[in-house]
Amino acid sequence: MSRMKRAMDVVNDLRSLADSIEVLTKDLQEQHVADVVAVREPATEEKKPTFKEVRAALATLSQNGKQKEVKELITAFGAKKLSDIPEDKYSELLEKAGEL
Repeated sequence: MSRMKRAMDVVNDLRSLADSIEVLTKDLQEQHVADVVAVREPATEEKKPTFKEVRAALATLSQNGKQKEVKELITAFGAKKLSDIPEDKYSELLEKAGEL
């Protein structure tokens, strides 16, 4: 193989490598921009649990032998029954139920 042919092969390989690096760099830049946009977007409001979701979670605990603990949890919120607990306390109630 002639020196000129080898030199042309090297040049072509370098061009191919440069093209690959450019594509990779563009992909990384696009991903970085997407990450920055995701960070800058305002956090969505936390979904508040519904009465049905809380009731289902507590029912599962009760069925798993935690009836006494569930009753104590409800009374700890100053209520006699689940429906007496205000909706704005459901997240806190579920958090404490998760600790049982």
